[in-house]
Amino acid sequence: KSVLGKVYDQFNLLRLLLFPLDFEIFQIQSVSQTKIMAWMTRFLTAVAFLAIGVIFSPETFGSKSAKITTFVKLAHLLCFSTAWGAALWVTFIGGIIMFKNLPRHQFGNLQSKMFPAYFMMVGICCAVSVGCFGYTHPWKSSSTAEKYQLGFLLSAFAFNLTNLFVFTPMTIEMMKQRHKVERESNIGEEVGWTKNQEVAKVNPKLAAMNKKFGMIHGLSSLANIMSFGSLAMHSWYLAGKIDL
Repeated sequence: KSVLGKVYDQFNLLRLLLFPLDFEIFQIQSVSQTKIMAWMTRFLTAVAFLAIGVIFSPETFGSKSAKITTFVKLAHLLCFSTAWGAALWVTFIGGIIMFKNLPRHQFGNLQSKMFPAYFMMVGICCAVSVGCFGYTHPWKSSSTAEKYQLGFLLSAFAFNLTNLFVFTPMTIEMMKQRHKVERESNIGEEVGWTKNQEVAKVNPKLAAMNKKFGMIHGLSSLANIMSFGSLAMHSWYLAGKIDL
């Protein structure tokens, strides 16, 4: 190492000995800043590629109305694909992988943090898609098929809002209560399976919680599947419109 590097190391060591709490806070802040910078780098890279695509697009130098229509279509396509892709991953891939590889309580706690963000993101994407599709397909001049597509997008938006503001908060609260009862019975750390049903046979309180949790979670899952189905039907419509 250079002399300057050695001096810097000695300074950090002295700081750690004299001010351990400040040094720990500094480390946490440094990690947070690094994560933010990494996220910003990925985001700006994506924006740069999008800007390059816009520059080399034939519509870039067209009329103003053509530019606006193209940007609206782009927003619709990006938001729809983000919503549909996120729903596909969370519903059929990510959740199953996490359940099979995480302790059950840890899995539940992670889901309780992830699902509000997931439903919010998909809801926002659906709202933008509804607005963009409505802009390019005014209701009075739209065909019956186009009106159905707007209905599918609105349905996906409504199902996600219902999950975000109704079912998810209820599911998380019930999950926390059930976790507390399960910890008292020394279960919940199993990976890929559950001892819950066995214990519930001799624990009426846990059995009642399971029934209520199953009902709320089932409604949440149904709303999520209905949202995914609505987006899937719109994907078929878009595929018929794309000329490859």
